[in-house]
Amino acid sequence: MAATLLLDGLLSVVHITDEGLSILEPLEVTRTHVVVKVLHLSSFGLIIDTLKRLLKWRIKGKILLFLRPPGREEQILDVFLLQNNVLEEEVVKHRCAVNIPISSDCELNIDHSYSVHCEPEGFFIQPESKTFDSRFGPNYYPTFLVSLTTSTERLVLKVKDQGGHVVWYCRVSLEDTRHELSQRNVPAESRVPAESRVPAESRVPAESRVPAESRVPAESRVPADQRLRSVRTELIQRVTLTVLNDLLDKLFESEVITESEMTSARAKPQHERAREVVDAVRRKGAAASRVLINALRELDPYLCRNLNLS
Repeated sequence: MAATLLLDGLLSVVHITDEGLSILEPLEVTRTHVVVKVLHLSSFGLIIDTLKRLLKWRIKGKILLFLRPPGREEQILDVFLLQNNVLEEEVVKHRCAVNIPISSDCELNIDHSYSVHCEPEGFFIQPESKTFDSRFGPNYYPTFLVSLTTSTERLVLKVKDQGGHVVWYCRVSLEDTRHELSQRNVPAESRVPAESRVPAESRVPAESRVPAESRVPAESRVPADQRLRSVRTELIQRVTLTVLNDLLDKLFESEVITESEMTSARAKPQHERAREVVDAVRRKGAAASRVLINALRELDPYLCRNLNLS
């Protein structure tokens, strides 16, 4: 490589004196040194090194996490280091895993090496380090793979640069993501109550399909729009993107929201999308709110139980 640079004239030395600047031809180039002839002491530098430093720049980046379905003893966490202008939807459509909502913004240097670290320690991470480059799309592959145990509920992830400095830090909870994965793996016919699969004209009103032992006495029953309002903030924060998109479909099919309302909601980020859906339905009254609650029971019974919407 050194000989090639010398023969091709790609390596020069700047000679700086009180009289000005001149370019010297190297007499010899090795892997570690450049030999030049100067008549007296001076300050000089390698042009190629200066150019390399100029070509390395810091950009706005993002880090995305995806949890794969569990195996017998382990579960893989995919870690993506990406440029900030890569759309999350472009990465999601190539994955069979579930995206974990996190604070993803960071700063990354092109052509710098990065590594991932976990707390607690002991998880296998591969590769040990990876150089971040400026290429992206059309397919996206994980930068790092973290092998977790299936019993891991939470962990701390850190990304460090080649100097050992932490450039990104996040506490990650896996409980909700595992629940979403388990819901995906349940056959559709097992998730939808049998009575919902009969022809529409034969269906019994939703409130009549609740088992008698689960029904709230009439005197203590709260209107659905008020129940929705009481859990509004927590519902917006906890509903997953997958459930939220399915919920939009069900509300549109039930004619609770219009096509323009559905399109407007889908154009917003996850939490803003959830806020718009909940508030739009709640403002339409108890009947519309009841449809949302019943649809949420089907899509995410675990969340409904936690919010006392069962």
